[in-house]
Amino acid sequence: MKRSKEPLVWALFSSGGMLAALVLPALAFVLWFGIPLGWVPAPSYEALVAEIGHPVAKLVLLGLVTLSLFHWGHRFRYTLYDGLQLSHLYGMIATLCYGGAAALSLLAAWVLWTFPLP
Repeated sequence: MKRSKEPLVWALFSSGGMLAALVLPALAFVLWFGIPLGWVPAPSYEALVAEIGHPVAKLVLLGLVTLSLFHWGHRFRYTLYDGLQLSHLYGMIATLCYGGAAALSLLAAWVLWTFPLP
């Protein structure tokens, strides 16, 4: 009997959704309201490079981006299936959604790996 890949996909979807729901609103609040209104002091460029340049910070950012992308891919896949009634294109939609999430995750890994730029 062939094993289903569905549990792995649902795990990526749920963990990406949980991270997106918990981390991204706090990050957006700090960046869009806290810093412009002066509630949080703006970090210097050197401080940001030092923080993001650390290997653990790169892994955390890569995990956040990757899981958020797979959450998007799963949600978009089922929006196309159920909302637009494109279930007859099951294989192509799954490949494009998860392949796109994987390709963008690799792009994010490359950007983080080459950061900071010279």
